[in-house]
Amino acid sequence: MLGIGVPGAPIRGHSGRMTILKPQTAGVLPGLALAGLGAAVAVSLSAVLPAMSPLLIAILLGAVCANMITLPATLRPGLTFASKTLLRIGVALLGLQLVVGDILGLGVGVIAVVVAIVGGGIVGTLYIGKLLGVPFAQRLLIACGMSICGAAAVAAVDGVIDAKEEDVAAAVGCVVVFGTLMIPAVPFLSSVMGLSDSTAGMWAGGSIHEVAQVVAAGGMISGSALAVAVVVKLARVVMLAPVLAVISVRQRKEIGDGGKRPPLVPLFVLGFLGFVALRSSGVLPDVALSIGGDLQKIALTTAMFALGAGIRIDVMRRVGLRPLVLAASGTVLVAAIALVGVLLAA
Repeated sequence: MLGIGVPGAPIRGHSGRMTILKPQTAGVLPGLALAGLGAAVAVSLSAVLPAMSPLLIAILLGAVCANMITLPATLRPGLTFASKTLLRIGVALLGLQLVVGDILGLGVGVIAVVVAIVGGGIVGTLYIGKLLGVPFAQRLLIACGMSICGAAAVAAVDGVIDAKEEDVAAAVGCVVVFGTLMIPAVPFLSSVMGLSDSTAGMWAGGSIHEVAQVVAAGGMISGSALAVAVVVKLARVVMLAPVLAVISVRQRKEIGDGGKRPPLVPLFVLGFLGFVALRSSGVLPDVALSIGGDLQKIALTTAMFALGAGIRIDVMRRVGLRPLVLAASGTVLVAAIALVGVLLAA
């Protein structure tokens, strides 16, 4: 007799043994709930450990979760939604942190240094990766992560080129490792070289990968260093928009008319620029900026947990040591360009 199976309900087959009918499609809610829970834990832990940003904690929690237990397949749609859609929303909302006047206030010299850091860091890291034999997509993700704004840049570039999961995981892992190492390294080396607080702050903002990592390093130097470090870092974040536009144009040329071509400028980049314009206009009240900042933190922290859940030891082993060597080289390159630039601009 024919019957209608209910997804997830037990039925008895011809052999008499019980089997389970799996649902054909899974919703995003289970995975999204897990990522949201991970984000909540990360935010709570960051309150206890102020030197660690919730974004970094979320990545680490996701990686620990993925490697300690086997995550069921029903979680994948929600984790994918978080790592892609929520990430793009978070990147767009990141524009609310930027005031064009603050960046222009750095002066032409420092702005030129920021452009050199991002442009030179990406081109140089791509070249080193080519010498190492690292696949193009992987070295592009690493180059942008090191040169612009860490894991957010990695995921944003992935939104344009649709890289392999293991390439994204490797790039995010590299950002976490080397960006974290830069937190104590920049203040220590600045002290050894006798840099002024202002110059040290500019170097921190120009060389360290994540915004949160810059905040941690700048705070270790001084309050004045922290202020200038954040502005320089946000100037690098602004470069995300033109870099993604260039990558998108390149993708369109490569694909040609034979496949689905990405938009000339991704929608979330337009959103990012729109929020920058809104913040710079001064029309948004403080309460709106506060709500926007909270939403941005929630979206990015949730996305980072989902990205961390893709960092699995077995995947990293398959990727090999070359991405780590490339990331180390890219970190040193970006730091060197930034140091020379801020010394010339000072």
